[in-house]
Amino acid sequence: MKCRVCGQAACISLKSYNTALCREDFVAFLEKRVLTTIQKYHLINETDRPIVAVSGGKDSLSLWYIMNKLGYPADGIYIDLGIEDYSSPSLTKIRNVADVLKRKVYVFPFREVFKKGIEELARTIRRPPCSACGTIKRYIMNRVCMDKGYNTLVTGHNLDDEAGALFGNILYWKDEYLWKKNLLLEGTEGHLSKKVKPLFLCSEREMAAYAILNNIDYIYEECPFSKNAKSLTYKSMLNKLEEASPGTKLQFIKGYLKQVKETERKESDFCTFCGYPTYGDMCNFCRMLERFHIDKTISFEEYDARDLDTQPEVMT
Repeated sequence: MKCRVCGQAACISLKSYNTALCREDFVAFLEKRVLTTIQKYHLINETDRPIVAVSGGKDSLSLWYIMNKLGYPADGIYIDLGIEDYSSPSLTKIRNVADVLKRKVYVFPFREVFKKGIEELARTIRRPPCSACGTIKRYIMNRVCMDKGYNTLVTGHNLDDEAGALFGNILYWKDEYLWKKNLLLEGTEGHLSKKVKPLFLCSEREMAAYAILNNIDYIYEECPFSKNAKSLTYKSMLNKLEEASPGTKLQFIKGYLKQVKETERKESDFCTFCGYPTYGDMCNFCRMLERFHIDKTISFEEYDARDLDTQPEVMT
């Protein structure tokens, strides 16, 4: 198998594009796709100050690396849920990439704030761990943007993530959630940061290959609480379609982008305590803080790799 661009030995076959590429041409191909997505859909402007939501996985760490390489300097934010044998290794890998990029990482120590793990908290408030986790992550990431001067939250949702979520919403006709599937969600001045997804058209397999080829060490294990998530079922179904007809997921998402119109969000109020959008007087996160008698002044740990004396490294 030879590279379609240079004729050298290929390292990856991309059936969706009916091509094969060597290491150098694949890396250039994927980086160009990310850059094109950012520019075509106006995800990040010159005046924006972006921050990447990093988890320790291949998608977010590779995205963080790509953005800084493409000239979009960005720091990171990590929600440390304190999950045994998962959160600590994830944070280690995040700090390793921060050292390479010479960027800052804000860390929210969940267990220190709530005095219990995510599973215990979810049981107490009678919600599934993934649901409670989502509520907390969305709030904290937005809070960092509001408090630390960032105005654009960048997430590593890839093609497989978005296709699976879109498939699930369409399957049950949850049209009220379809606006969330867009790759740019505008913010509300002083209340909600803009959210963008530059990996919208990059597959999970492509991101894994990019991370490996660039020596980006990431955590391979999935979050232990995601094992029975419906999203994995939807992904599995789409993978079978993809295997039978390469390019299905890409065309599914591209078709959505062609058909979708700017969807109006439901009108919401703002939390009287923190200003976060809500449909009541108090947002769910503040309710949790109040229930557990926790001070609503949230602090973050800062790991600033730019304070290190060494010069930025280059991944090869």
